[in-house]
Amino acid sequence: MRSLRRRPLLVAVLLGTLAVLAAAPAPDDGEPGDGTAAGVSAEVARLYQDAAAATQRYEQGRREADAQRVRALRAEGLLERQRQQLGVLHKDLGRIARAQYRSGGGLPMTARLLLADHPEEALRGQHAFARVQGTVTRAIDRNRRAEARLSADEARAAAGWQALEQRTAELAVLKKGIEAKLEDARTRLQGQADASVAAGSCRGAVRLDQPPLDGTRAWVAPVETYQLSAGFGSDGSHWAHRHTGQDFAVPIGTPVRAVGAGRVVRVACGGAFGIEIVLQHPGGYYTQYGHLAAVGVDAGQQVLAGQWIGQSGTSGNSTGPHLHFEVRITPDMGAALDPLPWLAERGVRVG
Repeated sequence: MRSLRRRPLLVAVLLGTLAVLAAAPAPDDGEPGDGTAAGVSAEVARLYQDAAAATQRYEQGRREADAQRVRALRAEGLLERQRQQLGVLHKDLGRIARAQYRSGGGLPMTARLLLADHPEEALRGQHAFARVQGTVTRAIDRNRRAEARLSADEARAAAGWQALEQRTAELAVLKKGIEAKLEDARTRLQGQADASVAAGSCRGAVRLDQPPLDGTRAWVAPVETYQLSAGFGSDGSHWAHRHTGQDFAVPIGTPVRAVGAGRVVRVACGGAFGIEIVLQHPGGYYTQYGHLAAVGVDAGQQVLAGQWIGQSGTSGNSTGPHLHFEVRITPDMGAALDPLPWLAERGVRVG
């Protein structure tokens, strides 16, 4: 009888446990490209890094090709000047030959001595012509050897330039292909984010591969590469009064960083900010990251400065891909500070 009285209580406990498990975000440990929420997020993060690396290689190849092009043009210019100098020497040799002919150089030396009024002057003139002719001939030989060397250098420089141009073209194709894949993955990621916002239920945290953290910096910008758009206090039709944060225009899927060490106090979906994260920092300050496409942290989790906590998007009341960043003195709306001076006071120059 005792066991029968306890059975309803046991059933109630089991039902309560099942209800909690059903309400909790399901773990989503998919691999990149497998179509799961985590898989798409990881795919975007990987492609984001691949695109950055491809862009870096392309730019490096472009610089190398430009430098090789300069060397090829310089070698071509030197070769052209060498050929011009050789042409001048050939003309000098022709003038010497014509002068010898006009002065009787075509006669045998014996005849010129017999016909000359002053044989010693004829001998001196002959020696002078011979010396000049020999000097010019030697100069022509030297210039011909120099021309051969320059021609070889010019050919090598031109071949190197063409090879680098080909490599740069291949890198451009690779870069374009990665960017196309990234754009497709970004579209799928944002689609999943929109579905979560519409359902009002966040997906589980996506565990992104973290970059090396700079332990020497206590504060960082929320995104690494960006363009500033709407600023704090600006007017606009998409917010009730004035803009309460700073917008960073970035593509969908851009890694979003915790600006400083702290604790995650909110991960929410739905509302004007779409998918958002709020962090609490020492000193009574809070930072908010809105319009995300994915989150990489859970409520209650401790984070470090520079840690990836999510990926940017355009969820909620958003006109385009960007990160909405706020600094507050409470975790809720209505207590916002201007983020840029706040970051500047902590050594982070944004602009």
